[in-house]
Amino acid sequence: MVFTPSEATNQRDGFRILLEDSYARRQLVHLPAGSRVPLLRRSVWVVVRGMVKLSTISFQGDALMLGLAGSNEPFGDPLSSQPSYEATTMVDSDLLCLSCDEVLAAPHLAIGLLQGLAARYRQSEAMLALLGLRRIEDRLRGFLELLAEEYGQPCDQGLRLPLRLTHHDLASALSTTRVTITRELGQLRSSGWLTLDGERHLVLAHQPLG
Repeated sequence: MVFTPSEATNQRDGFRILLEDSYARRQLVHLPAGSRVPLLRRSVWVVVRGMVKLSTISFQGDALMLGLAGSNEPFGDPLSSQPSYEATTMVDSDLLCLSCDEVLAAPHLAIGLLQGLAARYRQSEAMLALLGLRRIEDRLRGFLELLAEEYGQPCDQGLRLPLRLTHHDLASALSTTRVTITRELGQLRSSGWLTLDGERHLVLAHQPLG
């Protein structure tokens, strides 16, 4: 995999500037890592800085990760049909809350939100495709590459994921067990494809696994 800035990244940068210019005087909601984001029926949230995990509970009572919302990406109750939809900050985050009426009244804002929704839609499709892979190793590598392409920060070793995903988070996203994820992560680290930095963030190497 060759790590290069994606078109989606450039779109998010443009939307970030739009948000900062249009809503510079609005008060952002700051939530520390691990906070539950309150979901309102007629409002959407936009991540200005940080990362939010979107999840639900299956009919069997298992936690399922639906995806991640990063910088300039929207989420909220109006954007989901899941009855047990939850949003939790993965890192310290600044969020902007917008009412649906406010979005409808501002075409430029609606266009920006549409771009953010498009990024979320592409992520959802990619995650569904990963679940069709038979080998857990391929699912895990594909998921980490997806996160690195969308949210990774360049460093000397490759791309650093600016969040801490637990083994349980990865298992719930990839429909497997925590024990299996622990084993597969160990193998990827042994191969040199995956490393940890000083803050124990995952770093994907420049070179693909051979």
